[in-house]
Amino acid sequence: MRRSLLLAGLLCVLAVAANADQVTLKNGDRLTGIIVSSDAKTMLIKTELAGDVNVKWDDVSSIVSSQPLYLGLKDGQTVAGTVTTTDGTFTVTTNTAGKVEVPKASVTAVRDAAEQKAVDAWSGILDTGLSLTRGNSATLAFSLSAKAARVTKRDKISVYSTAVYASDDTTPPSRTTAHAIRGGIRGDFNVGDRWFVFGLADFEYDQFQDLDLRNVLGGGLGYHVIKRPTTTFDLFGGGDYEQEYFSATTTFPTGLTRKTGEVLAGEELNMKLNDRLALTEKASLFPNISDSGQYRFQFDATAATKLKTWLSWQVTFSDRYLSNPLPGLKGNDELLSTGLRLTFGKGVF
Repeated sequence: MRRSLLLAGLLCVLAVAANADQVTLKNGDRLTGIIVSSDAKTMLIKTELAGDVNVKWDDVSSIVSSQPLYLGLKDGQTVAGTVTTTDGTFTVTTNTAGKVEVPKASVTAVRDAAEQKAVDAWSGILDTGLSLTRGNSATLAFSLSAKAARVTKRDKISVYSTAVYASDDTTPPSRTTAHAIRGGIRGDFNVGDRWFVFGLADFEYDQFQDLDLRNVLGGGLGYHVIKRPTTTFDLFGGGDYEQEYFSATTTFPTGLTRKTGEVLAGEELNMKLNDRLALTEKASLFPNISDSGQYRFQFDATAATKLKTWLSWQVTFSDRYLSNPLPGLKGNDELLSTGLRLTFGKGVF
């Protein structure tokens, strides 16, 4: 009986070892466990006995993985498969291309399946603001803003939308005092460590500018002035084509359509001040090249304080300026709102 138990235990140990990754260090030590992730400097290994262990890449002699690993390369591509290393070269056994050899100098990250799924997934935020009065006054003001993004080493895809609505029912008849919706999509594609190209499509509706639709298609070139885990600062410029469709008014009984070309220039800042407080800010200027002297300006800033991993309190200020509104209308629309922020996913937000 004792011999049978020892044999069963030995088989279990061998089975665990066979299904584990092995990392051999230059001093001869060997770590057995699961390779979770790595960057260009360190590797995280989850071991059975020692827990999570971080080792320097410079101290690693070789690795042999029993699980598929995902290798992120400098050119933005990802190679997946079981991995062995020899003389500074990764040999990846893939399901589609067979064995692929990758120089260690070309590898920027190594991830297991769970970490890769988190990187490839979308992350996002939902900001809400609400003000409601009843009694001697009856007013409602509501704002809703949503952003989602998918970020890889090679590109970033973002979608965004904001809606603002306000009404006053204090004295009949009920009247709407604010109603605007705007949103869009943008893609950034890295062409180097600092440079990127981008394309965008923006859409906007504003009842009190008599604006039925503004759609903007544009793109250009950008530069990461600051690119750190806690702070990014980008400058970008390019051009776009804008179409504006205004409602019929007394001045324009059949409505008004304007189609123009614009220059696009702006900056964007994302800063994590500490573990709880984050600040984002973006400003864009659109000089009109079809109607010289006219322009649009957009500014957005948000400060968010984290209450829980998925919950924050946010304060947002937005400004939209149009130098040539319809006659009798103001060119400037500002929004200040505060409320809860819900966060999902891992990454940019």
